[in-house]
Amino acid sequence: MIEITENERVVVIGGGITGLATAALLARDGKRVTLLERGDDVGGRAGLRERDGFRFDAGPSWYLMPEVFDHFYKLLGTTSAEQLELTPLDPGYRVFFEGRGSDTLDIRSDREKSLALFDEIEPGAGARMADYLDSAADTYEMAKKRFLYTTFQSFLPLLRPDVLSRTPKLLRLLAEPLSSFTKRYVQDPRLNQVLGYPAVFLGSSPYSTPSMYHLMSHLDLEDGVLYPQGGFVRLIETIADLAREEGVEIVTNADVTAILTAGGQSPAATGVAYVDADGEARTLNAEIVVSAADLHHTETHLLPPHLQTYPEKYWQKKTSGPGAVLLYLGVRGELPELLHHSLFFTEDWADNFGRIFGEPTSVPDPASIYVCRPSATDDSVAPEGHENLFVLIPIPADPSIGGAGDDRVRQIGDAAIRQIAEWAGIPDLEERIVVREEVGPADFERDLNSWKGGVLGPAHILSQSAFFRAGNVSKKVTGLYYAGGSSIPGIGLPMCLISAELVLKRVHGDTSTGPLPEPLIRRRQR
Repeated sequence: MIEITENERVVVIGGGITGLATAALLARDGKRVTLLERGDDVGGRAGLRERDGFRFDAGPSWYLMPEVFDHFYKLLGTTSAEQLELTPLDPGYRVFFEGRGSDTLDIRSDREKSLALFDEIEPGAGARMADYLDSAADTYEMAKKRFLYTTFQSFLPLLRPDVLSRTPKLLRLLAEPLSSFTKRYVQDPRLNQVLGYPAVFLGSSPYSTPSMYHLMSHLDLEDGVLYPQGGFVRLIETIADLAREEGVEIVTNADVTAILTAGGQSPAATGVAYVDADGEARTLNAEIVVSAADLHHTETHLLPPHLQTYPEKYWQKKTSGPGAVLLYLGVRGELPELLHHSLFFTEDWADNFGRIFGEPTSVPDPASIYVCRPSATDDSVAPEGHENLFVLIPIPADPSIGGAGDDRVRQIGDAAIRQIAEWAGIPDLEERIVVREEVGPADFERDLNSWKGGVLGPAHILSQSAFFRAGNVSKKVTGLYYAGGSSIPGIGLPMCLISAELVLKRVHGDTSTGPLPEPLIRRRQR
C-alpha cells in the first residue's frame, strides 16, 4: 500500500468500461484524474458502430448480474433504474441445434419454467436441475461475498467459517471440468450444451473450465436476462457522464506509448508518455498510473523488460480466450425466427472447441455461433422495416486469420450467414442484407492491442482464475495498477466494474472480500 492524498494526480490508460469506471471511483475518492483513450471516442470493446441508420453495439450484448451494475451506480450516488431503462427478456434466448431443423429450445428466464423445460426434454431432469440450480445459486453468492470483490492481497479474510465449511465442495468444483459435472444432472446432449455454453462467456471451453463456474447457470436460468434500451453503449455513456461529473478529464486520440518511472532500485510511476491527436509527443505527470488497457500490451510494450511483472515468458505459458469474427448486419424486413439472443450449437462440440483451443488450431466449420437481434426489443437500433443483427463466430485467437476486408474473414462471415439462414429457416437472409461490416482478430490486435487478437482476454481455466489470475498491481513499480478483463476478477462487463472497485481497494490497502459500502464517500467537492 502507498499513501496518497486528495488532489494527487492519477492517469488512467484506456477508455473502455473499466477505465471509465476506475476513473470515476478514484475521482470521487478525491484524486485528480485524467483518462487517456487511444480512439476517437470512449467505449473500447463496448463501443458503438453506426451506419445508414443502424446502431450496432460493438461487442458486449448480455446484461447479466444486474446487482453488480446497480452496486456500481450506487457507489456513485445513483442507481441502475435512474441511469438505464432495463427490459427483461423472456425467453432469455433460443437455441438452434445442428441437424434438428425447427426443433429449437427457448430458454426461459425463470427457475420454474426452466425446470419444466428440462423435465419435458428429459423426464426426471427437472428434479436434478433443482439441485443444480441450488448449488449454482449458493456458489454464486459465495463468489460475490468472498472471491470476486477481493484483491487477494491477503488470504486471511478468506479464512471464514462460511468458506472453510465449503472448502471440500469448492475443491471438487475446481478440480472437475464443467463438461463432466453437467452430465451428473442431465444426459440429453442438448441440455448439456445449454449448461456448458456459459464457459464461452468466460473465454473458455466447457472441457477445461472448472465446474465452479456452473454458477453461471443461476444467472440465465434463474436470475434472468435484461437489455438496456438504447443498447450497451448506454452503459458507456452513463458511466462516462458520471466520471465527468466527478471531475474526470477524458482525453481521446491519446495513444500512450510508455509508462514513466523514476527511483532507481525502488522505481515508482511518475506518469505516462503519449502521442496526441495532432501527432505531438507529450508527457503527463502523475503519482498513480492505472492501466485499463490489455495487460499483455501494458507490460510488454509500455514498460522496459526489467520492470515487467508479467513479461513475454509469462504469456507464453498462458491460454488465451477465443478470437472471433464479428458481423454487423442490417437486414431488410423482419426476422421473427430469431429472438433477441439466439445460439447455434454444432453437434460435435468436442471437435468445435478442440479446433479453437487445441493444437494445431483451425477455424470450426460449421461453428457454434451467437446471434443478437436487438431490434426485437429496441426500435432505436435499426431504421423502420429493418432488423439489426450482431453475429459472433468463435475462432482461434490468431491475428494471421485477418481482419476487416480480408478474404478469410469474409469467407468465415459468409459461411455463418448461410448457416443462420439454413438452420433458422430464413432462405433469403443473404439477399436481404443491406449493411454488412465485419471485424476479425487482426482488428482486435491493431485497434485494442488485444493479446493474440483475442476477443475477451485470458481464458478462465483453473490456472487463470481467482488468485491464479494476474493481479491488479505491479510487483516492480510502485504506484502502477492494473484493471480490466486481463486481471482479477476476470472477463465480462460486471467483472470489469468489480475490477475498477478493486483498484480503489488496492490503493487503500483494503483487504475486505465484499463490495464497498454504498455510496462511496465523496472526498472532494465537484
